[in-house]
Amino acid sequence: MTRLSVEMLAADTVEPITSAGHAQLGIAVLAGIALIVLLITKFKLHAFLALTIGSLALGAFAGAPLDKAITSFTTGLGSTVAGVGVLIALGAILGKMLADSGGADQIVDTILAKAGGRSMPWAMVLIASVIGLPLFFEVGVVLLIPVVLMVAKRGNYSLMRIGIPALAGLSVMHGLVPPHPGPLVAIDAVGANLGVTLALGVLVAIPTVVIAGPLFSRYAAKWVDVPAPDRMIPQRASEELEKRPSFGATLATILLPVVLMLSKALVDIVIDDPENTVQRVFDVIGSPLIALLAAVLVGIFTLGRPAGFSKERISSIVEKGLAPIAGILLIVGAGGGFKQTLIDSGVGQMVLDISEDWSIPALLLAWLIAVAIRLATGSATVATISAAGLVAPLAADMSTAHAALLVLAIGAGSLFFSHVNDAGFWLVKEYFGLNVGQTIKTWSIMETIISVVAGALVLLLSLVI
Repeated sequence: MTRLSVEMLAADTVEPITSAGHAQLGIAVLAGIALIVLLITKFKLHAFLALTIGSLALGAFAGAPLDKAITSFTTGLGSTVAGVGVLIALGAILGKMLADSGGADQIVDTILAKAGGRSMPWAMVLIASVIGLPLFFEVGVVLLIPVVLMVAKRGNYSLMRIGIPALAGLSVMHGLVPPHPGPLVAIDAVGANLGVTLALGVLVAIPTVVIAGPLFSRYAAKWVDVPAPDRMIPQRASEELEKRPSFGATLATILLPVVLMLSKALVDIVIDDPENTVQRVFDVIGSPLIALLAAVLVGIFTLGRPAGFSKERISSIVEKGLAPIAGILLIVGAGGGFKQTLIDSGVGQMVLDISEDWSIPALLLAWLIAVAIRLATGSATVATISAAGLVAPLAADMSTAHAALLVLAIGAGSLFFSHVNDAGFWLVKEYFGLNVGQTIKTWSIMETIISVVAGALVLLLSLVI
């Protein structure tokens, strides 16, 4: 098994910061997570600060010296940012270039021109899944909302019949398929193979998004039969451009990093010889750093230049693409610090012992832990990071495929029942003009379907591979 870019600096080398018993550690974990939940939900503290305070509190509750708890937190923060920070940055640049060049609009318009009638929900889930590969969920929602509203209005469709498939496509990509931050951090923590995780993630994502998207939207449209809200549709990027990139070039750019990473995984399986020249070449070009960097560089020529962007405009896009991810990087980094504090406190070993005593399958345990943290904090990313830190020791004796499935089980659990403590809940509610009850009947249930279906598929796959 391989790690993302760096070994977890402290996971195997730092002595436990405390030798507390299982009871004290269990109380420390519950108190630490409860404090994080309280700070985020009650006091509206930023997740970065909440995770930082919660990590130090966890160490204190476990009886660890404060200096060692600080060392564990900062070590985990540094190693996590080193592993995934550059990847998040590259993904943000690619997403910004895709939006500003009109490439995203080109994909949307091309697919919609060939779809109609009953095929429209399937077209929407396809659009969202493709667009969602390089984009964060919130960015994807903002990008697709104008399309969803226009299609619903012009085609006289129920808003839910069109909106739910789009949201399902974005959400499934966000939770299950790297290079999104959650799956990347979980891969790093568990020590899973990125290519294998990507391949299995896509395999799980396809039936999941079909069930939670086009199929569920039939019922959602009956439960909440609302028209597209009568509001001004935001201006699309391509409306102010004289030209935009072609459909083929845009799609090829988006899929380039996915193809490179999957190629590496395939070569590793077929050749399985670290000294082989071909495998060594693919190990380089299929690494997430090189794959995403290649997509960004190619995007300059396939997205930026066809849109007529100057060198200065492209440089500005890169700069603007990086600015909004500062908060994401800090949250992911602090989550890594919390994870490392859990590990160094001996919590990971405690979870391993409990799983053996209770005979709970590791994949189910990972899913349940992620579900609990998701319900408490409202954040899929926080749930993924925290759960990955807790169950990481379970992957020690797993095969490459099962370690990847452990990552997917965590990702599936992290999407369970979005409700009022989730920013995504309010984003969907406001954009679609729903009340709280309608949002729960549609968005919240859709998220739960994704979580349960993906979790079940992961468990089924574990029986056959």
